[in-house]
Amino acid sequence: MDVLLTMRAFRRVVERNSFYKAAEDLAITPAALSKQIKQLENRLGTLLLVRTTRSMSLTEAGLLYYQEACRLLGEFDALEQTVAASAQQVSGTLRVNAPLSFGLTVLSPLLPPFMQRYPQLQVELTLDDRVLDVVAAGFDISLRIRRRLPDSSLSARALGEVHQRICAAPDYLAQHGVPQTPNDLPRHSCLAYSLAERPGQWQFTAGEESLSVTFAPRLIANNSLMLRDMLVAGLGIGSLPSFVADPEIAAGRLVRLFPEQIAEAHQVFAVYPTRRHVQQKVSLFTEFVREQGLMTAN
Repeated sequence: MDVLLTMRAFRRVVERNSFYKAAEDLAITPAALSKQIKQLENRLGTLLLVRTTRSMSLTEAGLLYYQEACRLLGEFDALEQTVAASAQQVSGTLRVNAPLSFGLTVLSPLLPPFMQRYPQLQVELTLDDRVLDVVAAGFDISLRIRRRLPDSSLSARALGEVHQRICAAPDYLAQHGVPQTPNDLPRHSCLAYSLAERPGQWQFTAGEESLSVTFAPRLIANNSLMLRDMLVAGLGIGSLPSFVADPEIAAGRLVRLFPEQIAEAHQVFAVYPTRRHVQQKVSLFTEFVREQGLMTAN
């Protein structure tokens, strides 16, 4: 039972002194309204209304419930109005740091609706694949894509999960053959992300089993978009985050390898300086990004 909804329905019945008129106001049938009030009485274990064919009156318990319901609903409505008004008045500058590829592919379409929602808020966005010092650089929030975060004095919140895709261009696979298992990878031309925790090593899981593959990269780059272009050009096999790889796979420019053996997943973390109270602009941005559902399928 929706307590607030039922409380509002009860208040309307009392104010209109009629189930029929209250039901009209609430756009439901009198029978449905009567059922709501009966469920409320059953939940409270007491009779709130005495009804006859010609009249309706409040019991002592009903009068108490009506008075308190009016007070609580008034406070709840005032709270919602205050929060809504406060959200519209968010202002100042929000300084955000994020990886370049994530910023261009994920944040770019998210920022316009966020900034439209908070028109008085300015956003200063710094895109850099390196892990920058949040405090020293003066960022309010830094988005980081890692398997796990090292212990630090910073606060962090996981916003979603990003899976890695091992992939290659159709032309490369036609020329060099399709590796059948991750163990075949060291015999291929592999491209690596230099800022990964282990640039020359990829981890796989299949059920409860895990596998680590080490290789000597033919090319190492510090940006996923650069790696994507090299893979599409047929230079070799590489690991890309799902938000970079999936559009290329869908378009047929890349082929995903070993879908049954999942490459290691990473979390998208929101990292910010530790404060007793997180700034409202940081909370709003963090929640907005989280709501977008960054979690991707394996």
